[in-house]
Amino acid sequence: MARHPLEVPIDKLRRAIDLGELDFDSTEEIPPLDGTIGQPRAVSAIEFGLQIDNDGFNMYVSGSSGTGRTTTLTSYLAKMARTKSVPSDWCYVFNFADPYRPLAISLPTGRGSDLDKDMSEFVEGAKRDIPRAFESENYEERRGEIVKEIQDARDTTVRDLEAEAARDGFVIQPTLLGYALVPVYEGKNLSQTEFDALPEEVKRVYHGKSAELQGEVREALAKLRRLEKDLHERVRALDREVALFAVGHLLDDLRNKYREFPKISEYLGHVQEDVIEHHEDFRSTAEGEAVTIPGLGKIGRGDVTERYKVNVFVRNDHLEGAPVIVEQNPTYYNLFGRIDYRAHMGTIVTDFSMIRAGAIHRANGGYLVLQARDVLTSILSWDYLKRTLRAKEARIENIGEQYSAFPTATLKPEPIHIDIKVIMVGDPNIYYLLYFLDEDFRKLFKVRSDFDSEMKRSPENLRGYAAFISRKVQESGLRHFHKSAVAAIAEYGSRLLEHQNRLSTRFIDIADLAVEANFWAGKDNSPLVKAEHVERAVAEKEYRSNLIEEKIEEMIDEGTILIDTAKAVPGQLNGISIISMGDYYFGRPNRITAKAAVGSAGLVSVDRETKLGGRIFGKGFLILKGYLSGQYALDKPLALSASVTFEQTYDEVEGDSASCAELYAILSSLSRLPLSQGLAVTGSVNQHGEVQAIGGVTRKVEGFFEVCKAQGLTGNQGAIIPESNVKNLMLKKEVLDAVRDGKFHIYAVKTVDEGIELLTGVTAGARQANGSFPKGTVHFLVDKRLREFADKLKEYGRPPTRRGEQDDEEKLAA
Repeated sequence: MARHPLEVPIDKLRRAIDLGELDFDSTEEIPPLDGTIGQPRAVSAIEFGLQIDNDGFNMYVSGSSGTGRTTTLTSYLAKMARTKSVPSDWCYVFNFADPYRPLAISLPTGRGSDLDKDMSEFVEGAKRDIPRAFESENYEERRGEIVKEIQDARDTTVRDLEAEAARDGFVIQPTLLGYALVPVYEGKNLSQTEFDALPEEVKRVYHGKSAELQGEVREALAKLRRLEKDLHERVRALDREVALFAVGHLLDDLRNKYREFPKISEYLGHVQEDVIEHHEDFRSTAEGEAVTIPGLGKIGRGDVTERYKVNVFVRNDHLEGAPVIVEQNPTYYNLFGRIDYRAHMGTIVTDFSMIRAGAIHRANGGYLVLQARDVLTSILSWDYLKRTLRAKEARIENIGEQYSAFPTATLKPEPIHIDIKVIMVGDPNIYYLLYFLDEDFRKLFKVRSDFDSEMKRSPENLRGYAAFISRKVQESGLRHFHKSAVAAIAEYGSRLLEHQNRLSTRFIDIADLAVEANFWAGKDNSPLVKAEHVERAVAEKEYRSNLIEEKIEEMIDEGTILIDTAKAVPGQLNGISIISMGDYYFGRPNRITAKAAVGSAGLVSVDRETKLGGRIFGKGFLILKGYLSGQYALDKPLALSASVTFEQTYDEVEGDSASCAELYAILSSLSRLPLSQGLAVTGSVNQHGEVQAIGGVTRKVEGFFEVCKAQGLTGNQGAIIPESNVKNLMLKKEVLDAVRDGKFHIYAVKTVDEGIELLTGVTAGARQANGSFPKGTVHFLVDKRLREFADKLKEYGRPPTRRGEQDDEEKLAA
């Protein structure tokens, strides 16, 4: 039997890989893939984005999940990071001038840990040497000399004052307020009562002498206070001298070691001054002053020497290049750090040693990789990330401080200057939303690396597929793959895209298939994974997901869902739609029917009128009106009321891939020509009657094939698809076998005329020079029927001669 000229040749139904094109026997001969394949644009953008150092050239890596975005990015980041120097360590130290504002100090790699160790050793040395110095005999002697000298001067001053008072008849008595003059009369110290009993003349004499002595007493008291102050200052000076002697050499060693760092030299100067000022803290043990309370531990003032230690905030001595931080949970605290608190005597306290770094600090001098969706859905993270990049400094602020109803006194660590490249990974939709709705985004993320979900099916990329599989074998300990298995996986990659000249770059799907094929090879005890194992893996994978598809096919077999694949019926044919179940999608036939009658309502879609049609579906249906008007309403009005519907469809209908089928149903209803129910139709149409490409063509053909197979293949069944979709066919071998045996047919059409001829077996007919169509053609019959409709409507609308006819005319006009 001769092949119909519109039937697609079998070699166009699936593009198989010739094993002779593969220059290897198994993946054992193929070096594992190093890098990525099929993403030249994305790789070029990554290389550019990582090398440019100007402000605002952070990067957004977009693309579908599973295309290797993160893997490729981290691979290039690792290479780039090794070429850069290791960034500085960062430390926080106590601020002696303002304890609430800890100081940030930057040091070369590894020196932060050195400073921490050195300061800890200094504290231990100070705890050892200061008590020893103050317990020395030299200190006791010098202090004793000072005390004795001052005491002798005090004693001399008091004796002189007592002698002066005695000459005038008084004795000196110490009081809480200083010294008091007590009168002596006849060898007896007088009380106030006794003094009041003396003769007035005697009292006047004592009063006079007392007034003279008061000046002497004040002078003596001032001298004693000066002596006391002098004692304190001289002892304090001695203590400072001894404390400096005890720790000076320790600090001199540190100053010499860190002399090239002015900020540390300044800090060590403050440390020296504070240690000398608080030397008593080293002479008494804090632990001895603490008490232990069950449930609370040791309670006391704590070790005051902790303020001399160093909080190594960020240490990079473990790195071999710039840091690459991939933050999987970009919460505010994980990104920007925090200030921790600890419980102490029923309250919470903190200090500079409890400042903790975030990812932004650890990545300083290198690269920070974030998932866009996670950043945007984490409270405050996106706003503070933009603020940090704009200011080029990272501040550490707890969230509670920013939203507290009452300001509280807490730490305000000195901000750290940052030099960082931020890379966000996300899907394209997030990129577009940010670009158009957030003006800061386009200023801060000027580089986009866009990963494609497909690549050309070239010999180079086929070998890349083999190299990827070889890498998966190495990473996961799989069996090596025979070249037939590599070819089967590559064909699966084309089938995923439904394109004979493309391969999928969703390598997560390819890797999963390789793992599953290896499993089935193990079941067969095969040393190599072969094509049959890949085919088994694909079949098993589909079987695990196609429960709904089988249920629908059962309903069709049982007659619950009405689908006819054998008869010819006017105004009825089978369209094909796609049902997606997330990880699996399939094609299923839908009965489409049309009814036409005289009227002025035009075309009416039942699904559209009942809000079951989507916007694209509505557009496709309106295009049908344009086609009918251009084809048949050039010399008469369309006096038509026609309804079209998807029978037994109760969910929303979306897309325009059924517009061809709807048009064929309308033309059949108007021409009264029956349509073959054995041919299912998919394709969209434009107003010129050209058939346009649609999606899911492979699954649609296979879906109708399964129904035909269940009802019995007759040799007259098949599918009509757009000619521009032939390259998208990657049909199962079962369908190919049926086509080869003449039991199933695939037709590709460019125009509505070609399709209607296949469905009716009648010539469509081209418009002749006089504007008419050849007699007996489809268009002739449709045009004739529409003319009859117009005449009937015109006759119905003729001016009435009776009152009843006038009423009918008014109703028609209304």
